[in-house]
Amino acid sequence: MIELRTPTQIEQMRPAGRFVASVISALKEKAAVGVNLLELDELAHRMIKDAGAESCYIDYHPSFGARPFGKVLCTSVNDAVLHGLPFDYTLADGDLLSVDFAASVDGWVSDSALSVIVGTPRPEDEALIATTQRALDAGIAAARGGNRLGDISFAIGSVAAEAGLKVNLQFGGHGVGRTMHGEPHVPNDGRAGRGLKLKPGLVIAIEPWFLHTTDEITFDPDGWTIRSADGSRGAHVEHTVAITDGDPIVLTARD
Repeated sequence: MIELRTPTQIEQMRPAGRFVASVISALKEKAAVGVNLLELDELAHRMIKDAGAESCYIDYHPSFGARPFGKVLCTSVNDAVLHGLPFDYTLADGDLLSVDFAASVDGWVSDSALSVIVGTPRPEDEALIATTQRALDAGIAAARGGNRLGDISFAIGSVAAEAGLKVNLQFGGHGVGRTMHGEPHVPNDGRAGRGLKLKPGLVIAIEPWFLHTTDEITFDPDGWTIRSADGSRGAHVEHTVAITDGDPIVLTARD
């Protein structure tokens, strides 16, 4: 069921957005050569506790998950791009790291993701992250009352196509509210002018993710971590966005 939020409820969602943004920013600062993925998860866990927030991940067990996630943060490295389960891995020079984090504050959820390069960057990784960010910006710009869901998907997919990237449609954006994942599904490619009409009060996570040379994916034995099928690297960015009569509100905007 698709739910629309009142202006008052959207205001009530702002603290969750600010908190998630603060955690993503802290993780970006923490990520460095020699830092373990479990240290990043512990940082997010500590910030959740200190803020009196609740994790959306630790007990999360959807149909595709082999078991409850068990951590509070997704950490995807290099050819991993989504749902990376933190494990005992120390970041090395040149790693491409994507972090995805969602939490609930006062019963309202926000969700955000960011990709960064640890240490010495590869130009092709910098270009991939920049393209993924441009796609997110284009999707947000299309998230306006009166447009269609397909306008968001088309905007994202057009950026990918211009960069020569293929788009996987198995995972994409989603509704956000009292829970982390709700309707509607927001594909990362589609046809303009098609699909659900965007109405003020709709809150969605827009999250493009792209791989260098493929749109095919595989799952790790942990049942969560998603990798490119050909070993190429991936990037993933995401914001929680509220639709209004005017400009969209990016609830997880970072300073």
